[in-house]
Amino acid sequence: MELIANKRWIVLPFLLLTLFIVNLSLGSVSIPFEEIIAILAGKSGSNPVWTDIVWDFRMTKALTCILAGSALSIAGLQMQTLFRNALAGPDVLGLSSGASLAVSLIFMSQASGFEIFSSPSPWAVAGAASLGCLAVFLIIIVISQRLNDNTSLLIIGLMIGATTSSLVSVLQFLSKAEEQQFFLLWTFGSLGRLNWLEIQVLTMILAVGSLMAIFSTKSLNAWLLGTNYAQSIGVNINKSRLLIILSTSILTGSVTAFCGPIAFVGLAVPHLTKLVIKTNNHRVLIPAVIVAGGVLMLFCDIIAQLPGSTYVLPINAITAMIGAPVVIWIILRTKRISI
Repeated sequence: MELIANKRWIVLPFLLLTLFIVNLSLGSVSIPFEEIIAILAGKSGSNPVWTDIVWDFRMTKALTCILAGSALSIAGLQMQTLFRNALAGPDVLGLSSGASLAVSLIFMSQASGFEIFSSPSPWAVAGAASLGCLAVFLIIIVISQRLNDNTSLLIIGLMIGATTSSLVSVLQFLSKAEEQQFFLLWTFGSLGRLNWLEIQVLTMILAVGSLMAIFSTKSLNAWLLGTNYAQSIGVNINKSRLLIILSTSILTGSVTAFCGPIAFVGLAVPHLTKLVIKTNNHRVLIPAVIVAGGVLMLFCDIIAQLPGSTYVLPINAITAMIGAPVVIWIILRTKRISI
């Protein structure tokens, strides 16, 4: 297999394991590294509180990093391939904007004339975000049945995102400062809110979306050369596009629902992966971006924790702060950027 033959692949799992252990060792409570290793090995730590911190807080956050980073990276790769656009990301269809609109109705419902929840639970917020993504997905599916041009579908997705964002802005203008603050904190994104039950649910949903992407490997490789080539080798264009959009919707929607909108990871990781593993074969790229997405998200979370400080920066700010200069550097280095 090309994946095994490509020796550069080895660096990604090594980085993932290293950053995973480093991530577990950081936090507001200082825990000796040897104690963390002992706790991970199943031994009782010298301080019972440290065991709870490692398993119930740091481990769940580190796993969320890997899940979210991997899912967004797969979604970004699929969108860049389907639309043959290097700047396409997992939110290009307006899915994240639909989730944001639904969540804004939860937090700022009084601005629309009625109050849905006085104090929404995390499950209510996740459910609202999922419904928002689902609504946009259904709109995109209906429109895609009338269009054969992916570029037109891309533009419509961007317009849907702009429309939902404008509605959110109206709600923010009409709502109270306290309601705006709750919504603003959600838009920052968070990787440390999930418990083990939520992680199990998220893992199962992401597994479905990832399997859909793996089953689309042949059609994704065909889409690289355009619609005509894909049709010439027997790819069902409408069915293939539907499966890719459904996979992206599941991956993006579930991460947005549980972690909030996390920008730039899905855009940057496919390009960074291609820089390490020089291939456009999706049989190699999909497993590679799964690992690379977890690597980047773990690294961003490590930076966000401000080692030596009790402050935790918004993950959205870190992903853009790190990802944007890297993509600019790639463009300047290679003189071009491609799918």
